[in-house]
Amino acid sequence: MRRTLVRLAVLAALAGWSAPLAAQAPLTVFAAASLADALRALAQDWQAQGHPAPRLSFAASSALARQIEQVAPAGPPRAVALTRETDLAALLGPGGRIATGDPAHVPAGRYAQAALRWMGQWDALSPRLARADNVRAALLLVERGEAPLGIVYATDAAASRGVQVLGIFPPGSHPAVTYPFAVLRRAADSAAARDFLAFAAGPQAAPTWQRLGFGLAR
Repeated sequence: MRRTLVRLAVLAALAGWSAPLAAQAPLTVFAAASLADALRALAQDWQAQGHPAPRLSFAASSALARQIEQVAPAGPPRAVALTRETDLAALLGPGGRIATGDPAHVPAGRYAQAALRWMGQWDALSPRLARADNVRAALLLVERGEAPLGIVYATDAAASRGVQVLGIFPPGSHPAVTYPFAVLRRAADSAAARDFLAFAAGPQAAPTWQRLGFGLAR
């Protein structure tokens, strides 16, 4: 199994890997919304090698889990490192909110919660969260100016031209952000699923992951 690694970032507006399904064509890949750019790029590379285009299904991690249950048998932008002394409330202003995934069911929100606890600011800021259904929805709130600040993955911030990264949470401020790769048990006999997983986790795909801001760990 291989995992992609990414950092958590605070940003402002400028003004699990997934499981391939059964062996039937086309190959379907479920992926967290925050992997959309990377998986689309890898799918293009996969097609360039003569393989059929995989079907990509992006959603919040909680929604993906429900989808999998239904089908299964029983390089980030450079910014300052945030510290505990960084006063996010002051950056928000009197009525501003922080956009992030809902900590109740979105991994990005849980990482944000951990980072804010590390800063000692969770109790003060939790009532001021704009809780989104996934990390890309949180990013969109900042892009539209509906929230002055957001906490998203640095890779998502890098994919947007409408936000500025203010700071990066340092290692140790929250659990490591990882995306595990896996083939569903139902697709265990699918050569296409195994081949695509080997491609996405192998050396050919590494430059694409790294270009989009992801690290690789075994």
